[in-house]
Amino acid sequence: MLKPLPQLPKKLNDSSNNLEQENKKASYYIQEHSFNDDDVEESEEFLEYDTIPLNEFEDLEDIDEDEDLEKAIRNNNEQTFFGAEVTKNDDPVVEIAQKPEVIDDFIRNFLCSKGLVKSLDAFQNEWYEMQHKGKLSPEDVSLVPDVYQRNQDLAEVLKKSRIEVENYKKIANNARATYDKLRKERDFHRMHHKRVVQEKNKLIQDIRRLKTHYENYEPTLKILQHKYEISMKEKMLTKLERDRLASKIVGLENSGATKQSNVAASVKSSKQQKTKKNILEKNNTQLQQPFQQKESSFPVEDRQNPYRSPGYQESIQPTKIEKLKLIQTIKAHELTISAINFHPKKMILATVSDDKTWKMFAFPSGELIMSGEGHKDWISNCDFHPRGTHLATSSGDHTVKIWDFTKGLASLTLSDHTQPVWSCGFHDTGDFLISGSMDHTAKLWDLQTGKCRQTLRGHADSVNQVGFQPYTNTIFTGSSDKTISFWDSRTGLVNQTFYGHLNSINDVVFNNFGEKFATCDADGVVKFWDIRKSSVELESINFGPYPVNKINFDPSGNILGVAGNDGLVKLYNTVEKSKSKNLDYNNGNSLQGLIFDKTGEFLVICSSDCTFKIFQA
Repeated sequence: MLKPLPQLPKKLNDSSNNLEQENKKASYYIQEHSFNDDDVEESEEFLEYDTIPLNEFEDLEDIDEDEDLEKAIRNNNEQTFFGAEVTKNDDPVVEIAQKPEVIDDFIRNFLCSKGLVKSLDAFQNEWYEMQHKGKLSPEDVSLVPDVYQRNQDLAEVLKKSRIEVENYKKIANNARATYDKLRKERDFHRMHHKRVVQEKNKLIQDIRRLKTHYENYEPTLKILQHKYEISMKEKMLTKLERDRLASKIVGLENSGATKQSNVAASVKSSKQQKTKKNILEKNNTQLQQPFQQKESSFPVEDRQNPYRSPGYQESIQPTKIEKLKLIQTIKAHELTISAINFHPKKMILATVSDDKTWKMFAFPSGELIMSGEGHKDWISNCDFHPRGTHLATSSGDHTVKIWDFTKGLASLTLSDHTQPVWSCGFHDTGDFLISGSMDHTAKLWDLQTGKCRQTLRGHADSVNQVGFQPYTNTIFTGSSDKTISFWDSRTGLVNQTFYGHLNSINDVVFNNFGEKFATCDADGVVKFWDIRKSSVELESINFGPYPVNKINFDPSGNILGVAGNDGLVKLYNTVEKSKSKNLDYNNGNSLQGLIFDKTGEFLVICSSDCTFKIFQA
């Protein structure tokens, strides 16, 4: 059994005297003790055994079996000191300690690091010579003092720290630049936000002021509306009283005529006719001559189209689009010009506008000839009577008006539509008029009676364009439901429907020969069709992405003009299947109308800048 003593023994002797002296100085001594089998069995019952990992015995493989006492004591101390940590940690972390340098190695490493090769050679020669002669003391060959080693470690740490400081400075500079940039952006957005808030507050104040301002008009409008209704009632009562008195006068004259001679009767009858004529002129709300009071009848269906006469098509040359030049720009209205049209017999151009007026100009001089007012809302379209004596205008006030040039007044107002009217067009005989409205219907009007002859129902959305196929009794309608329908004007039934557009149809136009027609829609797509063939399109061209508002053929039918919201006049040759140059003189203002004159020499466009422009080839 081993017991610790104050000092470890340096040497063991066999003699007892030396053993006692050495034991006083030794750290351990050996005491003999004998064990019986019973003692061993009893002691084993109270012993606790710990499991020793197998890897602890791997280091003991190279230990000699015949170890001396000093080695046994050292092994026992190591197991006692490190045993607890080994049992607690299954996988101990091995730490590698740096071995301190001796003085001569320290000097050599220093000289090598500084590149002092000659000094290193001289030092080694002298050092080995002194070491060989034994002139070196034990202090000279001992380890380098800790302070020098510590200084060397601190120098390396300082060097690394300086590098890290430089890196941190760069990171800090980048962070500072990023911070300055973000701060500037923050200031900019803050200023922008303040400006938006100020504008918002200003708009809110303006809206409140306008609401207050318009609230003051509400009572006035109600009073005016009430006065207007009272005036209309009084007007109707006055008309009825006037008619009653007129009929009474006529009855008195008739009764007096029986008592007089035939001559006096004839004189009175002439006065009676004059009186009746005056009454009819005052109360007439229908169109005057050349229209009559009886219903009109449709002409023969297969009548001759003058544009299809032999030699006519060869005599008309296509418009020379490469020579078209702008010759005049005329401001005609105060608001957008919505449509233009040529007089059928004279060089006169008619324009209608959102300012509720229509005007006629001498062409191409641009001198104002006549203007008219009477609609209560914007005017959408216009068309001349085939004889050139009247002008039809459609409006957002749900009406179509027929204007008599001799009187400068509306001689007939057609008001059966319940929504704004987009389009109107005369029949080639001049006895009928077709109109299309936002109320999803088209109406056929008999101008001799001033009444609706047929109401064409079938479209699922607004009817944007209407007209007659040239020199036929067939009506065409283009609608926002993406279809074009052809109707029998006698029965009011659909003969044929054309499908193919993917958006609202804005215009439908025939060439003069009445065989082919073109359509355009809000996607900027233009399609060509042949009425004689099936309802399959002949050709489709995309002039988008802006909507196409108006298209028109030149007199030859070979050139199609396209006007859209992009402000460009696009010309397409239907024979060569090619696009020609674009005319850009509108400064980006949307085009609302386009038309060629009957000779094909002039092209006229109108736009939202309140002007119309004349191009000459």
